[in-house]
Amino acid sequence: MKKIFTPLNLLYALIAVFVANSYYLVYSHHFAWALIVPLFAIVNVLPGNVRVGIKKLRFRLCYHGAVLLSISVLTSLFTFIIQLFLGIAYITRRMPFYKDGLIFAAVAIGVLFIHGGIYFFFCSIQLGIRWRIAGALFGMIPILNIIVLRNTVSKVIDEVNFEIENEQRNLERRAGKVCKTKYPILLVHGVFFRDWKKFKYWGRIPEELEKNGAKVFFGEHQSALSVENSALELAERIRCILEETGAKKVNIIAHSKGGLDSKYALDKLGMAPYVASLTTINTPHRGCIFAERLLDKSSDGLKKTVSTAYNAAMKKLGDKNPDFLAAVEDLTAKKCNALYDELKIPEGVFTQSIGSVLYEGKEGKFPLNFIFRYVKKYDGLNDGLVGINSFEWGSRYRFIKTEKGGGISHADVCDIWQQNREGFDVREFYVKLVFDLKKRGL
Repeated sequence: MKKIFTPLNLLYALIAVFVANSYYLVYSHHFAWALIVPLFAIVNVLPGNVRVGIKKLRFRLCYHGAVLLSISVLTSLFTFIIQLFLGIAYITRRMPFYKDGLIFAAVAIGVLFIHGGIYFFFCSIQLGIRWRIAGALFGMIPILNIIVLRNTVSKVIDEVNFEIENEQRNLERRAGKVCKTKYPILLVHGVFFRDWKKFKYWGRIPEELEKNGAKVFFGEHQSALSVENSALELAERIRCILEETGAKKVNIIAHSKGGLDSKYALDKLGMAPYVASLTTINTPHRGCIFAERLLDKSSDGLKKTVSTAYNAAMKKLGDKNPDFLAAVEDLTAKKCNALYDELKIPEGVFTQSIGSVLYEGKEGKFPLNFIFRYVKKYDGLNDGLVGINSFEWGSRYRFIKTEKGGGISHADVCDIWQQNREGFDVREFYVKLVFDLKKRGL
């Protein structure tokens, strides 16, 4: 477990205090620069920058930044006391160039603070926009900076420790390859997203599964199509994976509308013999009443405008022929209920469904936090998009929840934003999910 105030880091803090208040030394003895410059470089480079226990560079830099920010605060406090006594000496005419020394100290502390803040801003995933803004606004204001930094540093240290524990767990079970299933894993995304390399729909999940032995593939279908047309693309994708790997089947894990698309491919397009299991995650099997109401209340002109704009934008981003309106219509309660009755649960395929909800809208990220109450009005308790009564399907259903916190949103459950939720380790959840498939011989 990584901590901030280790004996070594406290030593670095003392060095930083010495450097920040060394103006009078270098003014009187110019050769002192040969000592001060290397010491200041050491304080900026070495604190927290240790490889032991932290494998990924991103999190090593997070920890380094947290230590630098903490050192800058300690240096500020001690410098305030030191400069107070020096100020008294200045008043009594025993200390020349007091203002220059004050500026020197402020610049030294500022460099430490900005240096650490840069690592925070660019390397932390869990810090969030709110605390980044707070740090930028109040980071250099006395008292307020201590309050803000206490919270931001705590969050980053929790993030680093979480990653250390995760790395250690994977290291301990690496030889067991707990996710090495008989058949490859096919992750199928939901509506309005694509399988981009830079913006990862499945967040940290694929990498975690692969670390533990899984062979992972992606649906690579367009972002918005009717269920039937998405299913056609998925069916072709399954054939390609089987041809590439030589496997006889795949294990499908599908999120949101991807579950509807997969069900259709199995039952209507004859893909059941090539699928060992289908797991749907927060899929609207019974549809979304709110989507139906939204369409009913929207004018034809508005629907056409939004659809045209979306389709045009997604064509530029890689979709060949997106159909926004068809995708939304196939998510309505009317369409999904009809599909639920029409599509049979395929024999010989292990089927299961998983669902989760938010208990408070504010716990979800935009836009889920914004529309939570609207969805609740029509669909009841929901994950920010899909009502709790719509998740269940297949031979096994599991509802996942946290003992603490505000629940698990539609985005949290597939790790889109890569945010750690208290009481729910999304990566470990999927490792256990795939391990269960492995134990079933799939």
